[in-house]
Amino acid sequence: MKYIDEFRDKHMAASMARAIWAEVEERRTYHIMEFCGGHTHAIARYGLPDLLPSSIRLVHGPGCPVCVLPIGRIDMAINLARDGGVILCTYADVVRVPATDRESLLAIKAAGADVVMVYSVQDALQVARRNPDREVVFFAIGFETTTPPTAAAILEAKRLGMRNFTVICNHVLTPSAIQSLLDSPEVRQMGTVRIDGFIGPSHVSAVIGSRPYEFFAQEYEKPVVIAGFEPLDVLQSVWMLVRQINEGRAIVENQFTRAVTREGNTKAQTLVTEVFELARTFEWRGLGIVPYSSLRIQNRYGAFDAERRFGLRPTSVPDHKGCECGAILRGVKHPHDCRLFGSACVPESPMGSCMVSSEGACAAHYTYGRYRRDGAPALRRAAGKS
Repeated sequence: MKYIDEFRDKHMAASMARAIWAEVEERRTYHIMEFCGGHTHAIARYGLPDLLPSSIRLVHGPGCPVCVLPIGRIDMAINLARDGGVILCTYADVVRVPATDRESLLAIKAAGADVVMVYSVQDALQVARRNPDREVVFFAIGFETTTPPTAAAILEAKRLGMRNFTVICNHVLTPSAIQSLLDSPEVRQMGTVRIDGFIGPSHVSAVIGSRPYEFFAQEYEKPVVIAGFEPLDVLQSVWMLVRQINEGRAIVENQFTRAVTREGNTKAQTLVTEVFELARTFEWRGLGIVPYSSLRIQNRYGAFDAERRFGLRPTSVPDHKGCECGAILRGVKHPHDCRLFGSACVPESPMGSCMVSSEGACAAHYTYGRYRRDGAPALRRAAGKS
């Protein structure tokens, strides 16, 4: 398949791995955070750590929109769907996230609540059009990638004069999460999380461009390389970061030039600014309260804000005591550091959101089972190392 198989070529991967091995300096370690859960899954699926020197440590980040939703907001959706008499629409991953007492949207759907799994916000609009006598609520999640479609749906609902369609907005912002990580005690004071550079998200960057990351390169002296999701994309990005770190540079480089520009998708950005505004605070799983890290619906579109219409107020609820999802999202721990991983917590019966989502780190490690801190000998030989 053109433009897919080319980025999965095993011979090119081995050649790229040899280039990385040649760049790595002895007695130096490289701690690289892949912010996006899509990269985490690509890394695990294709066994990329097995091709890399053990001195390159890949650190998981919080770039999984389902994972970072706190329990309190899931509880809010559950209560509304169960007790509010509404049809609640959301993505398939969200319905399986365990909330208080391990209840979930899927569980209340099985008990009779009107919970509808959709592929897009446009599907939710169609549900509202087919049920004009029912309140239909779309539980919107996601980073900057999924925000423009939500904005477009609200504009369309207003144009059509729809009175039964509202949105619970959980759209969050990538740059705010990165800054929260870099300002966290684990990074700044305790040094328990070391980040030498970032593999930047590609889908998000296709919308916002590469410009927002320049702040982190300039002010925090952390190099950023925006990477595609294919294995050769990730390997090339690691090589680019290793070179920057060796040379003492900290700039934003764009590996994913086939989709990302510095300015991003200005039409999508205009849609977002038309409908949404910055929220003063938002609670993230793992990161806590992060100021100006999410979006809310502007007053002029308040008729489509479910939180206003139904008087919804999320509460802060602690994660399960044994679940390490929050620490994994901050890069403090690895999925295998969680005593529940693979035993009490599996995809069929998850204890935390990191095991649920298709972008969750625990789901990636459990599904592919290939990640090891030290490279497998066969693949190390493929990279030209004994």
